[in-house]
Amino acid sequence: MSEKLSPQLHFDKGSLVLKHFEASNARLESPWQWDDRSGSYRCLAFNYAKLLKSHHHLNLEDRAKGFENRSWTWSEDRTLRPYQMEALEAWRRARGRGVVVLPTGAGKSLLAMSAIQRTAKDTLIMVPTLDLMAQWVQQLEASFEIEIGQLGGGEHRITEITVSTYDSAYLHMEFLGHRFGLLVFDECHHLPSASYQWIAKMSIAPFRLGLSATPERNDGGDVLLFELVGPEVYRAKVQELRGNYLSDYQTITLEIEMDPDEQALFLTERALYTQFLKTSGIDMAQPSGWSLFLQNCFQSEAGKRAYRAYLLQKKLAKGSRAKLKQLQQLLFKHRDEQVLIFTDDNETAYRIGECMMLPVITHHTKMNERKYFLSAFKAKQFPFLVTSKVLNEGVDLPAVKVAVIVSGSASVREHVQRLGRVLRKQGSQTATLYEMISKESGERWQSHRRRQHEAYEVKDNG
Repeated sequence: MSEKLSPQLHFDKGSLVLKHFEASNARLESPWQWDDRSGSYRCLAFNYAKLLKSHHHLNLEDRAKGFENRSWTWSEDRTLRPYQMEALEAWRRARGRGVVVLPTGAGKSLLAMSAIQRTAKDTLIMVPTLDLMAQWVQQLEASFEIEIGQLGGGEHRITEITVSTYDSAYLHMEFLGHRFGLLVFDECHHLPSASYQWIAKMSIAPFRLGLSATPERNDGGDVLLFELVGPEVYRAKVQELRGNYLSDYQTITLEIEMDPDEQALFLTERALYTQFLKTSGIDMAQPSGWSLFLQNCFQSEAGKRAYRAYLLQKKLAKGSRAKLKQLQQLLFKHRDEQVLIFTDDNETAYRIGECMMLPVITHHTKMNERKYFLSAFKAKQFPFLVTSKVLNEGVDLPAVKVAVIVSGSASVREHVQRLGRVLRKQGSQTATLYEMISKESGERWQSHRRRQHEAYEVKDNG
């Protein structure tokens, strides 16, 4: 008679499989589901920690775990600020699962490295861009003096601490989901997307840390974020940290009046566009407004003309000659400082770069060129740098105290991220964020919408 085997928990392509379990003795409930193909119970790897606790009576043999306990020490003194220590303790009290909300420039990466060192488990860190991946690798190597793995940008090297882009983690998690005990999600508001959420679902990691300055999502995805990573365990506001740990700052709104010829063209094109909306019964304030507009645009010549009018009036509002003249005046005013210039689109960014002979970084910029521009800007070889959206989040630009938003979307997150580019404290210097909006355009509404955040509960100097 063969010896009865103990139930075994295995990891298989992003899921957990229960082997050698006598189904006739008991029926397992959710999250388990019976899988006829393998003749065993199966569920998402995400449930690992919960199952170990709830199934202890089954005397499970854990063959799913593929991560190791480690013993890392700091290579140099790393002292946490009081609020960072509070955040770390709050996360630990939540049993190492949760989201920490800190303003940009408040030291989220140092907090994460402290969590990595104290948790002492193989760790995977997810970031949205290759620039951020390189930045994390550099910081981790300086802190721990060990080889740091990389996944993304042509790299596939897995070590005890590995940094990956969200894209690469999504592609490989079905094979790596058992390999790490701690997951760190930098800019974790990206995680609830349709694809990226599977990174968290296909991993057994019992410890999870989410980091963001703005975890809220318009689609309600922050609810899913807290399910996959853990609840919000700590939040520090910009207003609480400004002056002591972040730069004091001012925001200045500049209302720009277009040149007469551009203003006339803008009003003509905008009237044509809005009349088409009215005739078609389209309300752009509704969630379906944009898709209905596009559907109607290509059903008639009038619709195609309205679409061209929409594009032209947007182009004029975003990058009028008057805005560029105002930008030149601001750059002259701050000629002895470094200035970061943001636009909502690549076309305006390149136009500014061409007119003023300035370096430009967009998502089209090749990696080597981007690295050169960023390193030269940090070294103060370039006083000014133009970008569309790629520098909104994450990239460390500690020297910048002045930023100009030539144009932007209505996104609160984008606006807070752009403000965050100038908040890293340097002595007693006050940071300045300029925001340009074209008069008599939709930019006034966009400005009001994107400023709905506690960071702007200060007197506007515009």
